[in-house]
Amino acid sequence: MKTKSDAALIALRQIQRRTEQASKRLAQTAGLTPSQFLVMQILDERGETSAGEITELTQLKHATITSLVDKLTERGFVTRRRCDTDRRRVWIAIEPPGEAAIKAAPDLLQDTFALRFRKLPDWHQYMLLSSLEHVVDFLDAQNVDAAPILDIGALDEEPS
Repeated sequence: MKTKSDAALIALRQIQRRTEQASKRLAQTAGLTPSQFLVMQILDERGETSAGEITELTQLKHATITSLVDKLTERGFVTRRRCDTDRRRVWIAIEPPGEAAIKAAPDLLQDTFALRFRKLPDWHQYMLLSSLEHVVDFLDAQNVDAAPILDIGALDEEPS
């Protein structure tokens, strides 16, 4: 007989596996990670955008954005240029191959989650959020850096 803690762990594992599946599907169809897709989606919607603004919008670290942009630049999906007036500022723009990759991509898992979550009554949203925050506490994950992106991350990425 399954205990309640077993059922909770199974639910966590199902979420983890679904995130892995969605990341792999995005990689297979568009050749992108969810984080890369999110950066390109921002560029597609806003046009040329500063790296700092992308950092704020994604809630990813600046070093992570730099690494993502490096990879996207190598593939010809985006271009970067230094600001004429402030050399510390870098502007990023999406290129036609990047636009094509976005069009080929399936919906992001976090977009599906957000849409369904917003449809819940406020009390239910608060209940779920509170429960998830308890799980974070149970797993001593309060100091784990995380952005609102459901991504398995790079397989060679070192945990912080």
